[in-house]
Amino acid sequence: MLAAVVWTFWMAVAITGLAVLALVATVAGYLAKVVKLKYPPHQADR
Repeated sequence: MLAAVVWTFWMAVAITGLAVLALVATVAGYLAKVVKLKYPPHQADR
């Protein structure tokens, strides 16, 4: 029975890590797609 508790704990750690990674990827994708288009980089005058 102890193995089931330990297995469940490590599954929760893995799922939580994946959820955090998905959240970070979503925020990074939003910033890359939306904010970058709203504020384009300034071109240096040549």
